[in-house]
Amino acid sequence: MRYLIPYLTVVLLFFASCKSNKKSTESKVPVRPSGMVTPLPGETIEPIVGLNLGNLAPEIAQNNLYDSIIKLSSLKGKLVLIDFWASWCGPCRMENPNVVKAYTKFKDRKFKNGNGFTVYSVSLDADKALWKKAIEKDGLVWPYHVSDLKVWNNDAAQHYGVLGIPYNVLINDKGVIIDKNLTKENLILALEKQLAVQ
Repeated sequence: MRYLIPYLTVVLLFFASCKSNKKSTESKVPVRPSGMVTPLPGETIEPIVGLNLGNLAPEIAQNNLYDSIIKLSSLKGKLVLIDFWASWCGPCRMENPNVVKAYTKFKDRKFKNGNGFTVYSVSLDADKALWKKAIEKDGLVWPYHVSDLKVWNNDAAQHYGVLGIPYNVLINDKGVIIDKNLTKENLILALEKQLAVQ
């Protein structure tokens, strides 16, 4: 009994010190307010895959005209316009000159979030020959043209919630969505805002 009391005292002191250490550690951990999405100081939050601004764009992996798969993620490092269109879509064909103009102007420029700009065209065509002919006729000279030839059932269009075309999504060098549905001069203006300060 004489030895038991000092032993119990040591055990109690040990547990008391552990408890106080736990409290002091817990008080240093920042608590995230419910629903908060902006990072706390010193914290980085990985973007989640989704369709909203700030989300990581869902992956697309479809065949090009030569039956080789091109993944959207293979273009990381550049600003990329994911452009949903089709050879049979009149408004798309009318919009194509604006996309060509943007590509020509910005393809070699440096941006705040990426080096260079390119277009990843997703066609909602069913006929490969008509798709190819439209690419050539409209001068869509970038190399990233894909389709699964399922028209409105195109897997990428389904994942991106495409209800009408033309429709596009602009992503930065990390694949994060920074703008959407840019047509005419709005595409040029959006890209100018992303340019690095010279």
